[in-house]
Amino acid sequence: QVQLVESGGGLVQPGGSLRLSCAASGSIFRFYKMGWYRRAPGKQRELVATITSGLSTDYADSVKGRFTISRDNAKNTVYLQMNSLKPEDAAVYYCNAVVQSIWYWGQGTQVTVSS
Repeated sequence: QVQLVESGGGLVQPGGSLRLSCAASGSIFRFYKMGWYRRAPGKQRELVATITSGLSTDYADSVKGRFTISRDNAKNTVYLQMNSLKPEDAAVYYCNAVVQSIWYWGQGTQVTVSS
């Protein structure tokens, strides 16, 4: 069982920045494929970004150039740096870990983008 705990959400003005963090349990974190997903009101959950154990990254087209996913294996933590935030980025952001083909999810952290 992998536990994921997100933090860093909040209210930010359009054009602002936030950094989300996700702390994961487990002694083999470095092997996890990690990701961030989001769900906006009335919409389905969608991929935001992923990062593999080999540090390969993938991003949704809507966030490319604005968001950066990274990981610190020494801290069992994955980050999502979000810059130039737009109102359409507002959503609940979920941390995801894929471990031996099993998907784990955090509880989510709310990001609100509003002036």
